[in-house]
Amino acid sequence: MLVASTGGHLAQLVNLRECWAGHRRHWVTFRKPDAEAAVGTDEVTWAHHPVTRNIPNALRNLLLAVRTMRRLRPDVIVSTGAGVALPFFVVARFLRVRTVYLEAFERIDRPALTGVLCYALTDRFCLQWEEQRDTYPEGIHVGAAW
Repeated sequence: MLVASTGGHLAQLVNLRECWAGHRRHWVTFRKPDAEAAVGTDEVTWAHHPVTRNIPNALRNLLLAVRTMRRLRPDVIVSTGAGVALPFFVVARFLRVRTVYLEAFERIDRPALTGVLCYALTDRFCLQWEEQRDTYPEGIHVGAAW
């Protein structure tokens, strides 16, 4: 399962195509033109937007995560953030689904809030910059997704 907010987060996940292209996949993102183009004919669940400072949509996305993950039973969740990732990582922890989080490319000096929150929940936390290790000492430096 590939989970990302639209914009740069989704673009970074799309840039990792060689990692996921040969696998069955299901996307979770927001219904916006860039997302519709990116997912193409792949399976997709449209999340509720906005999530920043929007408690009702955060709760809707938590329920969406429960329903979607119980129905699909993914082997792994891969995310580049942002807000839509957190409810899926919380549910993944309870369902014992493996998770991989890639911290945002533009977050060199300051961590992303979603990254900080998902850090304790993820099985593999990947970094695009060595400098991100200051915030995430257990992170694995994998280089840029661009």
